[in-house]
Amino acid sequence: MYKITKKVHLSKNEYDFWIEAPRIAAKAQPGQFVILRINEVGERIPLTIADAEPSSGSIRLVFQVIGKTTAELGTLKVGDAILDLTGPLGMPTEIKNYGTVMIVGGGVGIAAIFPIVKGLKKVGNRVITILGAKTAELVILQDECREYSDELIITTDDGTLGMKGLVTEAMEQVIARETVNCSWAIGPSVMMKFCTMTATNHKLPIYVSLNPIMIDGTGMCGGCRVTIDGSIKFACVDGPEFKGTEVNWEEFISRMKQYKTEEENSLTNYQKAQVGNHG
Repeated sequence: MYKITKKVHLSKNEYDFWIEAPRIAAKAQPGQFVILRINEVGERIPLTIADAEPSSGSIRLVFQVIGKTTAELGTLKVGDAILDLTGPLGMPTEIKNYGTVMIVGGGVGIAAIFPIVKGLKKVGNRVITILGAKTAELVILQDECREYSDELIITTDDGTLGMKGLVTEAMEQVIARETVNCSWAIGPSVMMKFCTMTATNHKLPIYVSLNPIMIDGTGMCGGCRVTIDGSIKFACVDGPEFKGTEVNWEEFISRMKQYKTEEENSLTNYQKAQVGNHG
């Protein structure tokens, strides 16, 4: 059993948990995730490891309530325990000194970029972080990201925090003024697609993290298959991080819509604006 040691209600549908998991905390690297099961009758869901503290044996999970399991998870309290946590799973981000890096997080994807921001800063990169959300309330972990960023840019759809506009507009502004050596984007699939298009237009390498349906997390079920550079890959073992330019975005977004998740089944105003701006 894995005990919840801290719980923060970040926004209406987003929660921040610290959970005792010493063996996972000792091995976790940026870009990796866990498969979680609340109880014996619960389903298995993947959640990105937002942070890890080997010294205390704890990992941090930030999630959005979008279905039955995440809704149930959100009702748990400090002192409650989760039955299963499997991980760390997936291929970690390649952390090295690239020079100047740009890291873009959208919505709950901000939790997934934080360990990458932290890891890249610790090895000496100049880190420019861009956080985007529909409104100020949904911009999470901004203090943590600011601590490990040389520059933090915030965008919101409604202009309630930072600049009003899209993360791709912020990307363009950064690229116009200085040389960026590598970039990452994690968030809604449509956002990652257009971040990839923006980076590609400037010959800037970009990596994205794909979040298809996963069940076992070991590549056995095949539910998380994606097409990368014309070949079938499994996000749980070959990813979840891939080169954005190699992702078949039309296929990936189409498959995600089949599951009718809140993120993929309806375009937000933010996503609609991207479509309008990019054609």
